[in-house]
Amino acid sequence: MNILLGMAAVIIGYLVGGFPTAYIVARLRKGIDIREVGVRNMGAGNTIKEVGKLEGALVSIVDIGKGTAAIYIALALGVDLPWVLGAGVAAILGHNYPVYIGFRGGQGAATIIGIFFALAPESMGLCLIPLAIVLYLTKDTFASIFVVSPVLPFLVWIFESSLVLTGYALLVILYVMFRNKHRLNEVKALFVRSRG
Repeated sequence: MNILLGMAAVIIGYLVGGFPTAYIVARLRKGIDIREVGVRNMGAGNTIKEVGKLEGALVSIVDIGKGTAAIYIALALGVDLPWVLGAGVAAILGHNYPVYIGFRGGQGAATIIGIFFALAPESMGLCLIPLAIVLYLTKDTFASIFVVSPVLPFLVWIFESSLVLTGYALLVILYVMFRNKHRLNEVKALFVRSRG
């Protein structure tokens, strides 16, 4: 029975994570496919630039909520921790590869924030402080996440004292960096310009 509930938690996590918030908001507000404009990312940062600040804020809130919901649903089902963590991974994959719009989604940063708000709220809350500072200085969402995200596993270890959650945070961050390795030159160029 626990296996069936665990599988259900993972499937629900994927379906919740796959809700294409930015795609829907951009279609309704501007009649555009957010994946075809700007940096071609289905996320809050691109929505802010191509649709509007309020719309981007809405996308951010909902996408964070998707990650939190995936974890809370798994916990409500009473499944073991590996299944809970699996539901979180499924939410990220759902956001990145949503079944609803042809498996072409975003990067999953906001969804990851939501996951860790549920799993390690103190760590995630503290991580948002440097994230906000770097975002203010660079005005670039991806660069901010790339620079600050390595802090998260360190904070999880301090506040949770859990090797499992620390390893989970590290693997999630490595996945995001690997998936976005093609954008590293953008980050380098941004910081070169800021020093100039």
